[in-house]
Amino acid sequence: MNKVTVKINGKVESIPKYTTILELLEEQGIKYFPHCYAALVNNELVSLSYVLHADVEIKLLDYTHTLGVSVYKRSVSFLLARALFEMQRNTRLAINHSMGNACYYDLFTDAPVTDELLSNIENKMNEIARRNEPIKRKTFTVEKAKAFFTQRAYTDKVRLLEHMNKDDKVGIYSCGKFYDLDYGPLVASTGFITHFELKTYGQGFLLLFPNEQHFPQIAELQDMPKVFHVFQESKRWGKILQVNNVGKLNEFIVKDDYRELIYISEALHEKKIAEIADNIAEHKNTKLVLIAGPSSSGKTTFSQWLRIHLRVNGLRPVVLSLDNYYIDRDKSPRNPDGSYNFEAIECLDLEFFNANVIDLLKGKEVELPKYSFKEGRRKSNGTKLRIFEDQLLIVEGIHGLNEKLTFAVPAEAKYKIFISALTQITIDDHNRISTTDSRLIRRIVRDHQFRAYSAQNTIKAWPSVRRGEELYIFPFQEEADIMFNSALLYELAVLKPYVLPLLAEIKQESDEYSHAKRLMDFLKLFKDIPSDEVPNTSLLKEFIG
Repeated sequence: MNKVTVKINGKVESIPKYTTILELLEEQGIKYFPHCYAALVNNELVSLSYVLHADVEIKLLDYTHTLGVSVYKRSVSFLLARALFEMQRNTRLAINHSMGNACYYDLFTDAPVTDELLSNIENKMNEIARRNEPIKRKTFTVEKAKAFFTQRAYTDKVRLLEHMNKDDKVGIYSCGKFYDLDYGPLVASTGFITHFELKTYGQGFLLLFPNEQHFPQIAELQDMPKVFHVFQESKRWGKILQVNNVGKLNEFIVKDDYRELIYISEALHEKKIAEIADNIAEHKNTKLVLIAGPSSSGKTTFSQWLRIHLRVNGLRPVVLSLDNYYIDRDKSPRNPDGSYNFEAIECLDLEFFNANVIDLLKGKEVELPKYSFKEGRRKSNGTKLRIFEDQLLIVEGIHGLNEKLTFAVPAEAKYKIFISALTQITIDDHNRISTTDSRLIRRIVRDHQFRAYSAQNTIKAWPSVRRGEELYIFPFQEEADIMFNSALLYELAVLKPYVLPLLAEIKQESDEYSHAKRLMDFLKLFKDIPSDEVPNTSLLKEFIG
């Protein structure tokens, strides 16, 4: 049979077998082209170079879809590495982490990173984009791929390949004479990469991407010195542990040398929490500690450990739960679709909360409220609280850093902590690990262990969780007095055996399959660490039990 039937964005077409999606777009003149970057074929994420050899349903992905955004960003990063390769500078490019809608890179070179240097690199990137060179993918055996990258002195990629199953197949993308491992689809050719900027930052530089709400406008540079500092601190931790990428971590695991890695990682966490507690104790005026962070950042365990370290400093902290200060459910703000928006700060009775806190700080006795989530209203609790000179209040919640929450409390009485899981290692020099993905993996495991949620339900709810974080948490992170990185360098190797079977349960016909498949492919890069090696005091226990 020389024809296949494809349903593309709701329209059915009969086309010649072995046509690529890109050829189909060019022939049909579909309106999303050229701002379509990838596609879902029967819910599997593929490049536009994908060859159509059977009847399928296709959904085109542009910059309005999270997967389209990820393909575009990964492709711009590929183009950056390709441009430096063509310039043949004596350099090593190393991706580090995200910063807002940008990625931070180090450039190890014989000259400082200047605006002039970045302008030359950006010009080269644009030149290659104008040439519209094809980005091709080929499949190799692991052994052949290893020999291929050994010959080209890509030790970071060779180290990763060293611990893969020899029977596995490996995808390699090429553009001109530049090659990289396949960690997910790229655009079909460099001509698709039209909007990006390079800006100096710190000792390195930022690669800025288009604004997701206002494509193709480049997102404004977000100066986040506190976030940047905690990432740099995490990088120093990586140097202490002598692990900066997945391949190096796998080496420790295969050689059975990972236990000391675990102990040092945990010791670094405990040392940092002790430093935060010492800092709070030194600020004699501090009476209210506010802790905020995105989903699955480990706030619960962090709060418990902070409380213990504050006790070591002679303080007797008291936890005050924001959950009990919700307004009655029928008065809660609503989303545009009519559903309740329980994450908005307006869901809290701010006047009542501030009145209680001020009274407590003045040494007055307060009767604490109790909110019934079953009935959707606040009740009298009968529990009374008074704090004394050696006591302070700890409040944990998503709005902790927002000044609206504690508008009546003097600034000198507050100490604000932001906690998140900021991934410390990369896949290799050119490919980073998404902090958001790391938190999603944590949440999938925790939701299954303690809430009886399926991975599919967790992934389905994740966009809503992320919207709440973007609105109510991240805009205030630079307001923190200090930040704590809850990521553990070894954690994905522990979480992998928990999450892979859960992701495998998601059927291909479901909308969540593409995300599940992407996470499964990513986690397969890691060797396993047995969960019984995790210390009982570890923050990771909050997720695995």
